[in-house]
Amino acid sequence: MKKSIHPAVDAGIKSNPAKRSIWGYINNRPKPGGTLSCKCDNNPVVIKITSQAAHNHLCGCTQCWKPEGALFSQVAVVPRDKLSVIKNADKLKILDESVPIQRHVCSECGTHMFGRVEDERHHFYGLDFIHLELSKDDGWPPIQFAGFVSSIVESGTDSVELEEIRTQIRGLGLEPYDEFSPQLNAYIASRASKLSYKNQVY
Repeated sequence: MKKSIHPAVDAGIKSNPAKRSIWGYINNRPKPGGTLSCKCDNNPVVIKITSQAAHNHLCGCTQCWKPEGALFSQVAVVPRDKLSVIKNADKLKILDESVPIQRHVCSECGTHMFGRVEDERHHFYGLDFIHLELSKDDGWPPIQFAGFVSSIVESGTDSVELEEIRTQIRGLGLEPYDEFSPQLNAYIASRASKLSYKNQVY
C-alpha cells in the first residue's frame, strides 16, 4: 500500500517545461523568486524571496515541518540576504533556540516559515531553509532527492516498511538517501574545509 510521501509528489512530480517568449525563443532564465505565506486565513505571515532556491528535496528528519499525514517535508535553501518578512513579522516566533537551525514559525497556525543558522561556524550559515509548498508562484526548481529516509522511523514508521518506501521514492524518479545527497555533502565538506583553513593559527 502506497504511503503519502508528500502532497507535492504523491501524484507524481510536475515538470517545469521551458516557456517560449513572444518571439518564439526558449526562455530558460532562472526564476528570480516569489512569496511564501503561512496557513492563516486572515493576516498571514508572508516572506519574500528574491533569488532562485537550491537543493529542493524531501526530508524525513523529525525537525522539519511536514504536512499532516505526510512522511516527509519539502525543503530548499536560499541565501539569507535574499529572504525578508514583508507581512505580519510580529506573528513569528523561534520554535527552539537551542538547535542549530532555528525554525521561525507562525505563532497562530504553526507553519514553519523559514529556518536560519546564526552560528557562523556552521556549514549552513548564510543559507535559510524554506518550504516551497507555501508559494503559489511557478518556476521553482523540482524536487531533486529524498534525504534522511530512515529517520521517519523516529516519527513512528515501522522499520520493515523502509524498503517499500524507498522503492516508492525511486518510482518518482528520486534517489533516497539516509543523509544528504552526494552533491550537498560535497558542499558541506567544502564549507568545513574552508572554515578549518580560516581558523588555523600560523
